Amino acid sequence: MSLDALRGLSLSGADLQVDTAPEVLAAYAIDQGPVRAYAEPRAVVWPANVQAVQDVMRWATATGTAVVPRGAGTGVSGGAHATDGCIVLCLDRMNRILEINAQDEVAVVEPGVVNADLNAAAASHGLMYAPDPASYLTSTIGGNVATNAGGLRCAKYGVTRDSVLALDVVLADGTLISTGQRTFKGVAGYDLTGLFTGSEGTLGIIVGITVRLRYLPVEVRTIAAFFPDFPTAAAGVLAVGAARVQPAIMELLDGATLSALDETHGSNLRSRGNALLLIQTDGFGAGAEADMVRSVLTEHASAVTSEGSAEAVRLVDLRRHSRGDDDVNQSRVGEDVAVPRSALVRYVADLERMAARHRVNLKVVAHAGDGNLHPTFWVQAADKSGAVRLDAALDESISVALSSGGTITGEHGVGQFKLRWLPQEQQAEVMELQRRIKSVFDPAGILNPGKAIAGSG
Repeated sequence: MSLDALRGLSLSGADLQVDTAPEVLAAYAIDQGPVRAYAEPRAVVWPANVQAVQDVMRWATATGTAVVPRGAGTGVSGGAHATDGCIVLCLDRMNRILEINAQDEVAVVEPGVVNADLNAAAASHGLMYAPDPASYLTSTIGGNVATNAGGLRCAKYGVTRDSVLALDVVLADGTLISTGQRTFKGVAGYDLTGLFTGSEGTLGIIVGITVRLRYLPVEVRTIAAFFPDFPTAAAGVLAVGAARVQPAIMELLDGATLSALDETHGSNLRSRGNALLLIQTDGFGAGAEADMVRSVLTEHASAVTSEGSAEAVRLVDLRRHSRGDDDVNQSRVGEDVAVPRSALVRYVADLERMAARHRVNLKVVAHAGDGNLHPTFWVQAADKSGAVRLDAALDESISVALSSGGTITGEHGVGQFKLRWLPQEQQAEVMELQRRIKSVFDPAGILNPGKAIAGSG
């Protein structure tokens, strides 16, 4: 499986760069997910256009070489970890916004376009791209599509799949196909666009994306409510829902997260409560909705910010960074489970109990509007038995979420790290059907093997 032919494509004038320098291989061997197993790739390859991607996939099929697609490498489930004998196909240089059509309210982009850059371009037309993962400043639209990424605005606007209209995809053998349509509605044939969205590079290489844009809100109101404890704050989430208000953003932070923010930013959030609920309403009815939210939360919270609070707006920005930086003095494990909203209060109380039972620390932030939680368990790095207790707490958090009717991943994807839990969520017949679907698109099993679905390589 010589790389000479691949290098030859690059030297022959194809819009392709191939790099095998040891420092480059090491830098592109993993994403930001937990490292359970990986190998350095044989090469990192940067295509500049669709034809170059097709050339690479034809070579990979001919040589039986595994291909691991990669965007900005911001994934946190190991979906872009290199596998034995693979090449990493990095798409971040295919980064053009090809079209923004304000009348149709759509944009057409290459996979390497950064989420924030698309939003900046759309804003000049009075539009926005709704999905906004915490990594929106650096993550690419292609990566967002591959993992069906979410974000803060999911409560109102949905996840990435709800904004993807059409895709251009290069299959394992180099064939280029187009799925979906430019219209907001379209039910011709099977929904292959939806199938590719969230498939984590296991079915094809996404090289073009048509997305739906939304109206940039004419008005935004932000409310911050402090609560005496986390379960009471979760009850506040349900109370807002019972009032039939649909916030754009509905984020929940526990006391440990508030303490971490205080330490980093010099704030005094923890002294004001043991949990914080951030709610943002938008559109022409933002003011009326915000008034209703304040009225509802006043019955539950210890403090609710008043109209026009600049602090509340600042807290939303802090929330985007609330999972914190790595601390060499701590060992951590965390996930992004989701539960039905009716189970939210019970589940957050269960998390606190399991942390105490396993003698680990707990920090939780949540996209409370759709029941998606990010619990992080941690111990001091010097704790000799901490790793075992952390894994036990994490496993229990998954099993309890599933028993509540939830899922092992709300927005980060299965990747490599969560494969061990997939059989707990999906029946054997479903997993076999998924393997059969993959074999249709990738008969040789060269597309991101060992990721996303059980038994995929």
